[in-house]
Amino acid sequence: MRSKKPILLVEDDRVDAMTVKRALKEIKVTNKLVITENGEEALAYLSNPENETPCIILLDVNMPRMNGIEFLKVAKNDGRLKRIPVVVLTTSREEWDRVQSFNLGVAGYMVKPVDYQMFVEVVRTIDLYWTLSELPD
Repeated sequence: MRSKKPILLVEDDRVDAMTVKRALKEIKVTNKLVITENGEEALAYLSNPENETPCIILLDVNMPRMNGIEFLKVAKNDGRLKRIPVVVLTTSREEWDRVQSFNLGVAGYMVKPVDYQMFVEVVRTIDLYWTLSELPD
């Protein structure tokens, strides 16, 4: 990714977090990876002015305390956060989760285990989106 802003991974499963970390390394993404374990922790990270705004959020749906859908409802209604691209990475095969995620403005939705080639394509698409969104008006 061109931007060296961090990537925020919201994931409560350590094995899945390591898988994403390994996939990012394999596709030579060198952005810092910040990991939070649920939506509440992610919102706390995002609201701290000392933390740099991430270039993308990778979000699990099924988490304790605040799940991914609840996180999206808050983040996509916040003017500072709503333009950050979000890709859902989840074990959920529920159509309701997919529909809710897209209704709440996600850039992509992938069912785990993540197919690396598909993940590469999603990251490239988001990278292109991010580059275009930074062009002057």
